[in-house]
Amino acid sequence: MLDLKFISSNKEAVAEMLRKRNQASLIPEMESLTVHYNARNEVQIKCDDLRNQRNTTSKKIGLIKMSGGDINSVSNEVKAINAEIAGLEQEIGQYDAKIDKVLYGIPNLLDEKVPEGKDEASNRVVRSWGEKPAFSFPALAHWDLAEKNGLIDFKRAVKLSGARFVLYRDAGAKLERALINFMLDVHCREHHYKEFIPPFIVNEKTMTGTGQLPKFKEDLFKLENYNYYLIPTAEVPLTNIHSDEILNEDDVPLYYTAYTPCFRSEAGSWGKDTRGLIRLHQFNKVELVKIVKPEDSASELEKLVNEAEKILQLLNIHYRIVALCGGDTGFSSSMTYDIEVWLPGMNAYKEISSCSNCRDFQARRAGIRFKRKSTGKTELVHTLNGSGLAVGRTFLAILENYQTQDGGFSLPEVLKKYM
Repeated sequence: MLDLKFISSNKEAVAEMLRKRNQASLIPEMESLTVHYNARNEVQIKCDDLRNQRNTTSKKIGLIKMSGGDINSVSNEVKAINAEIAGLEQEIGQYDAKIDKVLYGIPNLLDEKVPEGKDEASNRVVRSWGEKPAFSFPALAHWDLAEKNGLIDFKRAVKLSGARFVLYRDAGAKLERALINFMLDVHCREHHYKEFIPPFIVNEKTMTGTGQLPKFKEDLFKLENYNYYLIPTAEVPLTNIHSDEILNEDDVPLYYTAYTPCFRSEAGSWGKDTRGLIRLHQFNKVELVKIVKPEDSASELEKLVNEAEKILQLLNIHYRIVALCGGDTGFSSSMTYDIEVWLPGMNAYKEISSCSNCRDFQARRAGIRFKRKSTGKTELVHTLNGSGLAVGRTFLAILENYQTQDGGFSLPEVLKKYM
């Protein structure tokens, strides 16, 4: 989240950011922060004055006891002060709740390099790699190729769970597992990430730390009768590993990676990409998370994109890098690059990785700091995350880009040893 003092001192800059994000409706809420904050401070001053008064009055009780006097009137005065303090503390709590509700709903500041625009139509293509495959036959979509080759059973997945779930089978299951191992090997061996297997179920505090709660509660799967959630991405547990910690400067940067299943309700997406593997309630992903010093986060974002796109280069699949505009940039991100892979069967580019610099937005929520050796002071770290890659979408990209005229497909050379 943003710092309350920063918002109070930079209202117009924050308002301009909200307009650039196409969220001008939040401006009145942002302006209400100052009203709530000032009112809270007035109550706090009254509360502090009463505490001082209580301390002074309480000291009288001891003196009266020593002189053998009656302490009843003074005791009653202390009780009355305590009751008044309790009422003021409750009022402070109510103001704190109002302030938190607004603060937790304001998105991150945008990087000055983020393009203007309301939605994905204004996203800017930065560069591309490789060439689109040229087929001498009509290209099939991945769902047809998957069923034709017995890789996925869509119908039985619906029977087991419902819409937007898939059942990998035989070579399909092996290919999915091969991709996971391949991605982890590249990121750990070549890019020096440390691998984790985190919990797939986390608590409310962890979800709040990375920005999923409270704003995106409807997008999450919550366990009934428990205050736990299924993770929507490994970004959530990986980033929060160091929540409420102060790291040594020598400890950063930290590069963490994990394979996890991801669970999303896809609220508001009904009718979008309903066939195949594009938009599911459960899917596999290899995630990349970086915890770095503030001065390094801009360059680390560029490096993160290079590390994610390396997977597609090794698979020899055409893609492009897109800088997201203000209206399409995620809540916790200050700047995001999407990697969009070409799918000849769908005749479209689709996102396969989203790489974001969150600066200190998540670190402030999660309480992740480091101590500067030169000053001894603690500062918030910067956090970054990106898919390295979404496994199911890489799976379908292979099917569509490596398909053959007989309805089969070939394997990229780098995957053969994994199969």
